[in-house]
Parts: sequence; C-alpha cells; structure tokens
Amino acid sequence: MLLGLALLGFTSVYRECFEIVIFLQNLRELYGSSVVLEGVVIGALFTAAAGVLTFALHQKLPYKRLMIITGVMLLFVLLVSVGEEVNEMQLAGWIGTTPVHGLYIPGWMGTWFSLFNNWQTFIGQFIALALVLGSYFAAQYLRVWRPRRRGQQAAIRAETPPDQPADIAVSDRTASALPVA
Repeated sequence: MLLGLALLGFTSVYRECFEIVIFLQNLRELYGSSVVLEGVVIGALFTAAAGVLTFALHQKLPYKRLMIITGVMLLFVLLVSVGEEVNEMQLAGWIGTTPVHGLYIPGWMGTWFSLFNNWQTFIGQFIALALVLGSYFAAQYLRVWRPRRRGQQAAIRAETPPDQPADIAVSDRTASALPVA
C-alpha cells in the first residue's frame, strides 16, 4: 500500500511539473525568455512567502475558513473550465450554439470567465454547479440532517483517537477480549 501511495504521489507531481513545463515553453515562444523568467521568479517568491507564513502561523490559521475559501475558488475554476470546454466543442462543431436573445455579454467576459451568450454554455455550467452543490447537500444530509431526524446525534469530530484501529473486525475484538487458557 505504501508503494502505491508513493507511486501515486510521484505521478501526480510529475504530471503537474510536465504540464507546467509545456505551459512555460509555450509562453516563452510567445513572449520571450526574460518575461517568463520574471514570472517564474515572482511566482516562486509568492509560493515561498505563502509557505513561510503557513509554517510560521500554522497554529493560528483558520483552517475551516481557508478550506471554504479554497472550495469556492475551485468551484469558480470548475465553472470557467466547463464554459471553456463547451465553447471549444462549439468551435469544433461538435455541439450547436443557441444564442440567448436579449442578453449581451461583452467579449472580455468570455476571455476571462468563459461566459458566452448561448444556452449550451449556461446549461453546462449549471449542471456543474448543481453537481457540486448537490454533493455538498447530500453529504450534509447523510452526516447531519438524517441522524437528527432519526433522533441520533449528528456526526462530530473526534477529540481522541479510537482505542483500536477501525480495520479490526468486530469478531476479532470479541475474540481478543476473551481470556487465553
């Protein structure tokens, strides 16, 4: 299992590095090496500053709030990605384009936020939003609302670790509790 996790970590990091190298090579072709190097240095400085602040303030950081903010930002990235993919499929002729009459969206909104004046883009982004919000509400239902409705206690965060690992079967626990002759 440890080897599998190490392999997963390696491939994840390798993929991200490979993607960044391809992205930076494209930018270097378009804008030149000095601009790309300047951007890499600025990005590395911001990353280092975030790392130093995280390690220095790790006990005082509001992690729950940071996770919520990160989740909202990832939702925004998802909506932009879905809008961009729908637009790419429309440009390739794979799906149609049905304009929304009476709605004007400036061109820069398509460039920056992938908001385009057609129903297919809006429907795709709505489906993505519904899946994310639906999964959140489903988790809330299973974790909090259903147990409360049944008169049970909602799931809470454990203050101490369990006595025994969770992967030991119930029959093993009862057998181990019996005295050995």
